[in-house]
Amino acid sequence: MADQPKPISPLKNLLASGFGGMCLLFMGHPLDTVKVRLQTQPPNLPRQPPMYSETLDCLPKTLRRGITGLYQGMAATIIRVTPMFAVCFFGKKLQQKHSEDVLSYPQLFAAGVLSGTFTTGIVTPGAPIECWLQFLASSGETKYIGTLDCAKKLYQEFGIRGIYKRTCALNPGGWRHCTEGIFNWAVAIPQDVLKSHFQTAPPGKYPNGFGDVLRELIWDEGITSLSKGSDAVMTRAFPANVACFLGLEVATPNL
Repeated sequence: MADQPKPISPLKNLLASGFGGMCLLFMGHPLDTVKVRLQTQPPNLPRQPPMYSETLDCLPKTLRRGITGLYQGMAATIIRVTPMFAVCFFGKKLQQKHSEDVLSYPQLFAAGVLSGTFTTGIVTPGAPIECWLQFLASSGETKYIGTLDCAKKLYQEFGIRGIYKRTCALNPGGWRHCTEGIFNWAVAIPQDVLKSHFQTAPPGKYPNGFGDVLRELIWDEGITSLSKGSDAVMTRAFPANVACFLGLEVATPNL
């Protein structure tokens, strides 16, 4: 008789997914930092060039502060990366009886919806911390001295509801991990621009949520403002996602 496929081990799935997520993070975080800085830079004054014109302009300017400037806010992400990616890949595993099963397109869609829904609860608390640290590093401010200090002060200022509110109004993070890659970012980048502005805004600036952000951006900078950082994420998408799935495939048989 042929060997029966082995059932999927939840612990093995957790560890392998976490390792894949860490590989993606180390490969992709520098360009994620560049993306946030491109998105949240102040509007340029008349006849004045913008602070950053594109990824290739922002990247060397960030490196002038040292390589660590590209990894601002990564600690907030690495804490949640293992459960986040475990849940992402678990959405697919729920559709399979064995790891070798090939899913149909409706099953893949359902897996993406499940993953995106459940990862939002994991992504949300760390996203404002990561975004604030990346944003403030580009402006030269030292409002927070690290991830824990940022988390503590955000909680003191806004409370737990404030942290969740600043992301759940519009969070493409879950969808981003459902169908990783360039095509996904073509859809998600406008939402991500709004999210970055919403998270780094002073308290009360956008009382009606992301609708206020959208109106302000289009009024001040035009519709093209919704594509800020697209070159950074398109550049990031391929190597980061290759690193993720390579890490997953390397880890799985060795666990």
